[in-house]
Amino acid sequence: MIELDRASVVRGQVRVLHELSLRIEQGQHTALLGPNGCGKSTLIKLITRELYPLARADGTPAVRLFGQARWHVDRLRSQLGIVTGDFGANLAAMYELSVEDAVLSGLFASFVVPPSREVTDEQRERAVEALERAHALPLRGRLYAELSTGEARRVLIARALVNRPQALLLDEPSTGLDLVARGRLLATLDALARQDVTLVLVTHHIEEIVPQIGRVVLMQGGRVLADGPREAILTGARLSRAFDGPVKVWRETGPQGQAHYLAAAG
Repeated sequence: MIELDRASVVRGQVRVLHELSLRIEQGQHTALLGPNGCGKSTLIKLITRELYPLARADGTPAVRLFGQARWHVDRLRSQLGIVTGDFGANLAAMYELSVEDAVLSGLFASFVVPPSREVTDEQRERAVEALERAHALPLRGRLYAELSTGEARRVLIARALVNRPQALLLDEPSTGLDLVARGRLLATLDALARQDVTLVLVTHHIEEIVPQIGRVVLMQGGRVLADGPREAILTGARLSRAFDGPVKVWRETGPQGQAHYLAAAG
């Protein structure tokens, strides 16, 4: 699904990714975990084509998505739904934009429904379906700019789901959420993982790694520090090294018997 082969990225005078190699298969729920500045956001920008890797002398591609080295972003969204805070900021700036139209805009690879395009009944049904899957259907008639941060995040997920993608790439989705909103968001992610939507979660909070996510890629300084099953990667020793400071990790068992990992500094 996602393949990076020795991908390097330089921004200004700084190399932010150092020959990063990573392969994520369809159906393999994966968390990319690491501190701020470790290269997670750069990796997302490679996938969305906001950044490009350094060219190689032999011309071989450093990034492939679904087996393709070249792709159109609008076509990509039918396979890989992308949820980032940047999308939310753009939508919130349009004060008259309804939640339903915000979700429908995802069908057109735009932040608005193009005036020249007529929305069909089938497309509106898809918007309702996406809002329902994201637990956001009651928000359908509201204005996007008036939503709380937690409500807006669920609508962003619905916008990504409206194309019925095979996978979701989520960039720190719980940023700015209170405890209740974060709990609702994580429940939504857990439900989507059970519905055969592959999750690729980019985060620096291990409590966001829902039980359905079995693989963790730990990053530091633009490189992969460790990669494997979450029970092997989510340890105090590994996280202390990645975050360059003492980190305590403990495991709690949820009501369904699933393991949840939590961490604290010190």
